[in-house]
Amino acid sequence: MRGSGGFFELVKTVFYAILIALAVRSFAYEPFNIPSGSMKPTLLVGDYVFVSKLSYGYSRYSLPFSLPILPSDRIFFTEPERGDVAVFRKPSDPTMDYIKRIVGLPGDSIQVVDGILHLNGEAVSREPIGEFVDTTPFGGVERAQMYQETFADGTTHVMIEEGDNRQLDNTRVYTVPKGHYFGMGDNRDRSSDSRVREVGFIPRENLIGRAEIRFFSIDGKGWQIWTWPWAVRWNRLFSDIK
Repeated sequence: MRGSGGFFELVKTVFYAILIALAVRSFAYEPFNIPSGSMKPTLLVGDYVFVSKLSYGYSRYSLPFSLPILPSDRIFFTEPERGDVAVFRKPSDPTMDYIKRIVGLPGDSIQVVDGILHLNGEAVSREPIGEFVDTTPFGGVERAQMYQETFADGTTHVMIEEGDNRQLDNTRVYTVPKGHYFGMGDNRDRSSDSRVREVGFIPRENLIGRAEIRFFSIDGKGWQIWTWPWAVRWNRLFSDIK
């Protein structure tokens, strides 16, 4: 009988642990991995991040299986700030998670001219800070100019450009509708973001949360655990996302 009681205690403990994990994942922090290079150099392929669902409140996409049970499109809503790195559901395909930097808020006008971001008719400050060098999955080398971009409120972040005459370096003026946001990748020449039709403006309902911490990072050759001492990017573990 003692053994039976121990078994049921174990089952109860596991059950409660699963409930707690689901609650944390649904309402506090959810882990995401970075599968593409659109947010280099801020986020690299193989980074794992914690996304705060507390930051913007909750929508159906905050819940398991995107259950449509909330009384409105969003509850306990807090407006994103310009410069936030946000995870959201792709507007044209809500089964897909995207991560971009919020550069435009409702009512803003956005345009890119010769690679320089313009916000409400004013060029956003962009200062070169060196070269970004990265290795491709096939062993090649990618190089891009690295810049520090500074918004009018003093918020700064780092972004990269391979050139200022690429496909998305000269755009029309986008006016962000009410209840929507404009997101761009920090890897400006290799990002499918609000500049393209298939992404477009981000509805506030589609926001999942703000990416806050890199808790793990491993390069593309490091999926075998015995290679981790060399493949783990130790300097990126438990670092803030800016």
